[in-house]
Amino acid sequence: MGELDYVHVNVASPAGTYTVGNTSFFKYIVRLSEMGLKLPHSDREALDLLAAIPHAFEADEEVPMISGAGWRVVPAQGDLDWPVLEATPQRLRSALERARSILWTNAATCGVSAREITSIEEELEAVYGVVTRAEVAGYSVNVSYVS
Repeated sequence: MGELDYVHVNVASPAGTYTVGNTSFFKYIVRLSEMGLKLPHSDREALDLLAAIPHAFEADEEVPMISGAGWRVVPAQGDLDWPVLEATPQRLRSALERARSILWTNAATCGVSAREITSIEEELEAVYGVVTRAEVAGYSVNVSYVS
C-alpha cells in the first residue's frame, strides 16, 4: 500500500473530534471515486465531496478552491493552519451514507474484504457520532487527512 500505510482522516467541529486511523476507510470511503465505478450523477456528487477532502500539509497553491451543495474546501488561513473540507453535518452524513451503500453494492468489484468492511463500519459509526454532535450544536464539520 505504500504511502497509505499511515493515513489519518480528521473529522472535527467545536462539538467534538475523531481521527480515523484506518487505511481501509480512506481507500474505500474517502477515495471511493477512484475505483472507476460507473455511477449515476447523484452518486458521483456524493463521492466528489469525499474526494475533495484535502491533505492537511499540501502547499496552499495545490489546494483547489472547489465547492458543492453544502460544502467547500477552505484553504489554510496562515502558517499554523491547514486546508479543510468544511461541510454541513447533513451533507457530510449523506455523502458518507451514499459511499457506504455504493461500497457494499460493489464490494466484490472494489475488492474489499470482510475484515475491512467490519473496520469501516466501526469507523463510520464513530464519525457519525461527531457529525451528530455538530448537527445538534449547530456547527459545521471540518475534514482533512494526513499521510
